[in-house]
Amino acid sequence: MIYWLIFASLFFYGWWNFKYLILITASILVNLFFANILNRKQSRIVLTAGILVNLIILGYFKYANFFLENINHLTGNNFTLTKIILPLGISFFTFQQITFLVDTYLKKVEKFNITKYFLFVTFFPQLIAGPIVHHKEMMPQFENNLTRNFTINNFSIGLTTFVIGLFKKIVIADNVALYSDPIFFASANGLLLTFFEAWGGATAFMLQLYFDFSGYTDMALGIALLFGITLPINFASPFKSKNISEFWKYWHITLTRLIRNYIYLPISLNLTRYSFNFSSNTTVTFIFSLVIPTMFAFFCVGLWHGAGWNYILFGLLNGFYIVIFNIWQNFSKNYLKLKFKNNFLLDLFKKLLVFTLVTFSFVLFRASDMSSASEILRAMLGFNGIQFFDMFRIGEFAINTYQGVFGIIILLAVIFYFPNTQDFIFNENRSSFNAENKMLRKNKNIFIKWKPQKIWGLIFALAFIFSIMLVSNTNEFLYFEF
Repeated sequence: MIYWLIFASLFFYGWWNFKYLILITASILVNLFFANILNRKQSRIVLTAGILVNLIILGYFKYANFFLENINHLTGNNFTLTKIILPLGISFFTFQQITFLVDTYLKKVEKFNITKYFLFVTFFPQLIAGPIVHHKEMMPQFENNLTRNFTINNFSIGLTTFVIGLFKKIVIADNVALYSDPIFFASANGLLLTFFEAWGGATAFMLQLYFDFSGYTDMALGIALLFGITLPINFASPFKSKNISEFWKYWHITLTRLIRNYIYLPISLNLTRYSFNFSSNTTVTFIFSLVIPTMFAFFCVGLWHGAGWNYILFGLLNGFYIVIFNIWQNFSKNYLKLKFKNNFLLDLFKKLLVFTLVTFSFVLFRASDMSSASEILRAMLGFNGIQFFDMFRIGEFAINTYQGVFGIIILLAVIFYFPNTQDFIFNENRSSFNAENKMLRKNKNIFIKWKPQKIWGLIFALAFIFSIMLVSNTNEFLYFEF
């Protein structure tokens, strides 16, 4: 079973570009070489060398042209490279292997072999868009006979989860793109957007990305369950969050976990020790323990998503949000001592505030370049005027404004108050929800529970057929670009 899954995973990856099978295979073998040395001897030099090799490979394919463009801009030179095609999922399998090397160095990995390590890296449901898995989440599952993990219960839950993800992607995300793509395309081609146009397009993109990424996550979880493999939850209703810090806890969970554990916490702990030696001033301590590590961590989040200043600013803006939130939380707790009674309107305001801040920042994520992003952000801030009746005036791309607004309101209600797939499908005592990764929420506003019944089977069969009918119009998953 393991050999069959490795073959299927490599075939799946090589289908896009056969040449990059050499890259991923070489990456695996190089990391196995370093891991074997670290398993025998705890060497910081070997660990550093292993991390550098991974970062050099990633840097060449993902960031080389970006760095050359900036060097050329600063020096006036004209250095060029032949066009580099970014291999699918290189960020995911590179950072997954870096964390494996670090954990091996820290003696958190007791044993491994080449066969199971190949499957750990190449397992196709999570290979090209995550989740970024830990060895401790996957290796024990590979140690068991995988054929024993195949049960009709896992198959039915996996198939249902897959269909939900497919429906989110094809029926919702790709149709919402019809409202967002024309706005960003128009801005990139020099059209001056108005306030409502910019916010309409940005909101539509945020919803598109939400259902695109959520859909992929469900599909990955579902396919893995078909083989009896449980992947960690990577997306859990982030827009039910009532503050920006909570949002990042539930959006791209495994990336946030990686950045927190391997970048933020080590930097924060070391700088906190340094600040205590340097000064007893609380402001200095706050800057060293929170501001610097937070901004650097989110710089890495932005750079991880893409090679461009728009991605870097996207990360830094969200880091700034987190810092401001922590300042406000500390100030309100120690000085204002405000106590608000939870109610529907206050909760809705908090969710809308989080959604607004995140949507504003994700314009940097979506725009084709900094120039286009700055023009859209200017329009969102009202610099181009506020003209309600001009909303969505995009010439040949004109769309039904009222239908679009109504659809956006419906989808906002869904992401704010409807149960996510894990709430809907899984029982809370499933093994996938361990102490570190239990993402089920207790404050569900709407409760719907799936059961293996004929009526649910009919509903999901119709959803599957409807989704398949629209496959020809499907856009690629947005996170495939990373």
